[in-house]
Amino acid sequence: MTEVSSLAGRLLVATPALSDPNFDRAVVLLLDHDDEGSLGVVLNRPTPVGVGDVLEPWAALAGEPGVVFQGGPVSLDAALGLAVIPGDEGPLGWRRVHGAIGLVDLETPPELLGPALGSLRIFAGYAGWGPGQLEEELGDGAWFVVESEPGDVSSPHPEGLWRAVLRRQRSELAMIATYPDDPTLN
Repeated sequence: MTEVSSLAGRLLVATPALSDPNFDRAVVLLLDHDDEGSLGVVLNRPTPVGVGDVLEPWAALAGEPGVVFQGGPVSLDAALGLAVIPGDEGPLGWRRVHGAIGLVDLETPPELLGPALGSLRIFAGYAGWGPGQLEEELGDGAWFVVESEPGDVSSPHPEGLWRAVLRRQRSELAMIATYPDDPTLN
């Protein structure tokens, strides 16, 4: 897959028609997208579990809200860290995904990364698609694909991220931000 056709670093925003409850009004940051499949994390599913309850050494570096997010329905017992690091060079233990957004190696001692981190979010699990599966869902109209911004990863109000991402689009997508939670009540 060429770099131009890769969607890594972009957002998948669930359309109102997407019926899978795992992705109802989900905003997914794609971390990898190639011929072998796709992997991302849901940015707007905070859990009640504090980062300190599961990864105590990282708790002081986690942005608000300082909770673990459910990154998707796959491997909920595995943790992924995402951090925004400004500048051209990231520290050892951080891999750039797109722009200032990158993956944190949670095996790295936090004190080595701490001074460089602009923000950190911890995810339990991830969203994954096999080869061609995401492309099929895109063809079926399940997702809108839009550009990500570093603030999407660290939004202090993740429950409003779906509407916020749609609202900032300069197209008819901005209108979809007003779509009611339950259209039958209209």
